[in-house]
Amino acid sequence: MPETAEDRYKERLKRVEDAISLKVPDRVPFLPNTHLLAARFAGLSAQDAFYQSDRWVAANKQMVLELEPDMYFAAAAVYPGTALDILDCRQIRWPGHGVSGFSTFQFVEGEYMKADEYDAFLADPSDYIIRVYMPRLYGALEPLRNLPSIDALFLQGYKGAIFGSAIFADPSIAEAFASLYRAGLEASKYLAILGGFDREMAALGFPQAFGVTTYAPFDLISDMLRGMRGTMLDMYRQPDKLHKTMEKVFPMLLKSAVDGAKRGGNPRVFIPLHRGSDGFMSLKQFETFYWPGLKKLILGLVDAGMTPCAFLEGDCTTRLPYLRELPRGKVLAMFDTTDIFKAKEIVGDTICIVGGMPVSLLSTGTPEQIKEQTRRLIEGVGRGGGFIMSARTVLDDAKPELVKVWAECTREYGGYR
Repeated sequence: MPETAEDRYKERLKRVEDAISLKVPDRVPFLPNTHLLAARFAGLSAQDAFYQSDRWVAANKQMVLELEPDMYFAAAAVYPGTALDILDCRQIRWPGHGVSGFSTFQFVEGEYMKADEYDAFLADPSDYIIRVYMPRLYGALEPLRNLPSIDALFLQGYKGAIFGSAIFADPSIAEAFASLYRAGLEASKYLAILGGFDREMAALGFPQAFGVTTYAPFDLISDMLRGMRGTMLDMYRQPDKLHKTMEKVFPMLLKSAVDGAKRGGNPRVFIPLHRGSDGFMSLKQFETFYWPGLKKLILGLVDAGMTPCAFLEGDCTTRLPYLRELPRGKVLAMFDTTDIFKAKEIVGDTICIVGGMPVSLLSTGTPEQIKEQTRRLIEGVGRGGGFIMSARTVLDDAKPELVKVWAECTREYGGYR
């Protein structure tokens, strides 16, 4: 048995890395995608988690120490509620602000970029984001829509600096920037608390699962800009502009992910996949609009020394053969409702498989059912290595006592030798 926290850290990290590289580790790694579960461990409400960062981080510490995962999901699943209040964020509803104080946050999808605004975004993404996109997302930043084009303004040299800067004396614009500053202070305090938590967990012997999150190009546009309805229409009405915009955002996504991973010293990059499943688009559309950008992103991350983890939300059964195009032993794939046993058959010799435990069992099941499903997953998906035990989705509604049973059973049944 490892004698020090540093030894335990190395042991857990090696166990996961062996699974990723399709080697046979000493046992099946355990990686619960906890999300808001820590609040249940500590008796906090979801609203407490969003507005009392110290208590939220303490709850995460309690949960990690009780579950002893091989890697833990970051506490950054929760956002600082005060910063969201200051900016009057419209893209999510969070506990105590639009949803119950005991519920998780809800994403508010919308056409934050209109159908006729592709050209403006393509011409100057930064200008578009500042003067059009951000005023739509944040009530406090609405005055920024009155800003003139920044590049045109300051290309006038000293004249722009003297006469153009007068716009910043407008009280509403000054207040918008003041709101950004106040929200930035809150965000900085929150990030400092999270950083301290991650350092403490490392000192206790627990690696963090993923350092940064990025998106498939199609998902970025569909989630954050055009909305699902708008993007689906664009596939028929203006596919060329949709393709050009995916090409435009790709280097931004890749660079941001690589830079963030290097800064944090964690090479594992999480990629939640929202629109590529069987129920959202046809196979032909997947081949045309979704897979090329996602594959390019994954390969770019691998080439940069990163380890991508794609979370295939929904049923992605018909997408499984495409995953065989990825480099062997370099990628993780977390599955939601896709038959994980079929995934093992089709891609188990190419990528590390993550997931398998239904959250419904962890919410309403019995310890016996948990034990049986754990054993079934280890025997069926864990054979030969290349498997990390996790849940199909986040554990917001799971019962801590059942998650503990699951953790214990994984350690009990998961040994390879």
